[in-house]
Amino acid sequence: MSVRKAAAIAASMLMLIVFVRINDDVSNYLASMKYGGAKAVAAMQASSDEERQRLMTSITAEAEKLRIAPVNARIDRVWKAIPGYNGLEVDIPKTLEAALLAPSKENINYVFKEIEPNIKLSDLGAYPVYRGNPNKKMITFMINVAWGNEYIDSILTTLKQENVKATFFLDGSWLKKNPEIAKIIQAEGHELSNHAYSHPNMSTLSRQDQNNQIVKTEALLKETLNVNNKWFAPPSGDFNSATVQIASQNGLYTVLWTIDTVDWQKPPADSIVRKIASRLEPGSLILMHPTASSRDALPGMIAAAKAKGYAIGTVSETLSSKRISTDVESNG
Repeated sequence: MSVRKAAAIAASMLMLIVFVRINDDVSNYLASMKYGGAKAVAAMQASSDEERQRLMTSITAEAEKLRIAPVNARIDRVWKAIPGYNGLEVDIPKTLEAALLAPSKENINYVFKEIEPNIKLSDLGAYPVYRGNPNKKMITFMINVAWGNEYIDSILTTLKQENVKATFFLDGSWLKKNPEIAKIIQAEGHELSNHAYSHPNMSTLSRQDQNNQIVKTEALLKETLNVNNKWFAPPSGDFNSATVQIASQNGLYTVLWTIDTVDWQKPPADSIVRKIASRLEPGSLILMHPTASSRDALPGMIAAAKAKGYAIGTVSETLSSKRISTDVESNG
């Protein structure tokens, strides 16, 4: 055997020995990872399960303390139909999920969800509504429009500057003559609703004529503005039981007011502001018209409401059972 051949065989044997040794080490490493890693994973899983259970116990216990029961809608002897108000409770699965992902497990940020009342406004039947739920710190400006176009721009400007949305109840005959003004009001984000067709005293009309007053304006709201309305404000606040029933049959709630500016009597703006400021309560519906008195009083009325910590919304927002967003956040 030549020296070169012998060297080649020796080198081959050495490589084989090294390969076997390396392969054995790799096998041993993989085996240790397989069994040792499984134990590590199992240990981590056990720790995770224990932490999950601890958090779940803590969250569940705290959820009982934080729960706020919903308030049912009801019929009041004076105020008639009063809407309900949603309750609040901890969303346990979402709170747990957030807590597990949080860097610190000590300070839990609770996630809340609203609970609807068992009895809602829609369950009460045909009753007029004069105010929102007293637990809901929100008020509304109801602006009945049958005349006074010259003051609408100024009122809209104030509402925009103050970031306030109101509900405009439109007389049908006015809407037919002034669709462009109505569209401007709508474009500003305000709610548009039904104020009959020709501003009659509803209680003096037959059932058929009352129905016509409501239906004609409702059709105009839909055709002209594509509004899906649910509120009817009887002109001059005049109505009878038939009015409320007929409105209800047309899918509308009859809504009146809590506080009247009586602006048609042309009182000074400061007297309106003082009156509103002294009588404001949660759920107040404030009646006004596009008059010079209300135009001049509106900034002060808004300031008075904000100073008392009231949110200002549309009729739909104030009479809804939904909680005010800041109210939900403060509990979170």
